[in-house]
Amino acid sequence: MKTNTTKLGLKENWKQFTILVIVNAFVGGMIGMERTIIPKFAEIEFGIASKTAILSFIIAFGITKAITNYFTGKLANRFGRKNLLLFGWILAIPIPFILILAESWNWVIFANILLGISQGLTWSSTVVMKIDLVGEKDRGLAMGLNEFAGYFAVGLVAFLSGYIAQKYGITPYPFYLGIGISIIGFLLTLFFVKDTRVFVHQENATNTTEN
Repeated sequence: MKTNTTKLGLKENWKQFTILVIVNAFVGGMIGMERTIIPKFAEIEFGIASKTAILSFIIAFGITKAITNYFTGKLANRFGRKNLLLFGWILAIPIPFILILAESWNWVIFANILLGISQGLTWSSTVVMKIDLVGEKDRGLAMGLNEFAGYFAVGLVAFLSGYIAQKYGITPYPFYLGIGISIIGFLLTLFFVKDTRVFVHQENATNTTEN
């Protein structure tokens, strides 16, 4: 019965699609929180050169995100898309607090490892869920809107965190932005996002009928 009432397409599922676009903007915002201020944060708080800080960020964040991306598809099918998205947000919530309380650079590296795992789960989950909703026809558009929302938010929050750091200091005020982003992202997902696995069953059934 569910399969018969489930319709694929951007027009048919625009409300849920829009919610996922907004959620992914918050996902991108978590990266933006650090993008501008981490080099200066490293220099002022720990006496670490900007280039070393950037390299550490790329290694800690990039490798963990890449590994998490690799497994996200299988994990989404096993545990559910929404559950994976929620777990990614749960991992994101402690990150600003770790950065505020950091007593050594290793704390910052650990925070960025968490950020990489969180981003792999949340960003990839929103991609998968959007593709589920629209079906094969509009996958390219779904990917484009997802990337636009995410990277627009990266730039916007990077600007805001840089402005806050310049006006109020490098810590803790810019990281308050991250606290707000992670909590709102989690609540949006918890209360408004619906799991999209049923749309996969619908697409498979349609493809089988056509073949």
